[in-house]
Amino acid sequence: MAEKTKKAKITAEWDEATEKKIEQKISEWSKSCKADKGAKAGAGAVYGLGLIGALVYFLGSADGFTEVVVGILKAIVWPGFLVYELMKFLGM
Repeated sequence: MAEKTKKAKITAEWDEATEKKIEQKISEWSKSCKADKGAKAGAGAVYGLGLIGALVYFLGSADGFTEVVVGILKAIVWPGFLVYELMKFLGM
């Protein structure tokens, strides 16, 4: 009986301490997310404009369904190829 009480007390103490740590981490994370929101939105806007431009470029020359599908895929992944070629050019 005393062992159950001891375990319950340890569990209650651990739960309270853990709960406080979790609340503190959530608060810190929430503050950091609010601070970074503008930077993330700006990067998303630039990528979105690049995606639209790439879609116009690749789909403008597409003649068939297969070329349309390939054009859409190229428009999505073009930043990866750009960075790859840039790193290759810089010798990294």
